Amino acid sequence: MKSINNLKIKIFADGADKENMFAMNDKSFIKGLTTNPTLMRQSGIKNYKAFCKDILSVIKEKPISFEVFSDDFTEMERQAYEIASWGSNVYVKIPITNTKREPCYSTVNNLSNNKVKVNVTAIMTIQQVNEIAKVLNPQVLSYVSIFAGRIADTGVDPLPIMSKALSILKNTSNSELIWASPRELLNLFQAESIGCHIITVTNEILKKLSLVGYSLDEYSLDTVKMFYNDAVVAGYKL
Repeated sequence: MKSINNLKIKIFADGADKENMFAMNDKSFIKGLTTNPTLMRQSGIKNYKAFCKDILSVIKEKPISFEVFSDDFTEMERQAYEIASWGSNVYVKIPITNTKREPCYSTVNNLSNNKVKVNVTAIMTIQQVNEIAKVLNPQVLSYVSIFAGRIADTGVDPLPIMSKALSILKNTSNSELIWASPRELLNLFQAESIGCHIITVTNEILKKLSLVGYSLDEYSLDTVKMFYNDAVVAGYKL
């Protein structure tokens, strides 16, 4: 197994806690950051623009993705241009459809052709990847974000889908594939094995990086000690 420093895949930190985002920005193995309205709401963010501007006052070089939050494509496009204007390192997250199941393809095409770096998000099917690949400007940087973890939640193996997506995006040289919503650290190495460009990783998964390469014999013993110590502390008796 490769060490974290020898991986080719780029690790992006996913979250909306300001202090943690700043801490992740300082780590050399973190190559970018992402967030979304749900994470921001969970972190208690009230002023969207103020939060983003605060983050960008510190994170000025590594790519960072902020998401639009309109359900109307005209307003979505307006928001995207404003968000893109906040920094040269900003990618604008555009959902693959709105809540009415209407696809975002025309909006993405307009934005990409006007040199907005988009991060098309919430993708889960190859058909969606095929359609997005057709409308992205190959001269403009972009991300295609497939929610592999959510695909796996349904009992479907995401690896064939991710591999096929990589093949499709070969013709869009400035587009990078993101393995989004990972569920465990193993997903990092699965994504690496197929040549995926980027994986977004939450703080909970990042905490497990110290376990990479750890002896399974030692980990077994650690687990036994944990069960024993917890039983002693609880004062269990039979």
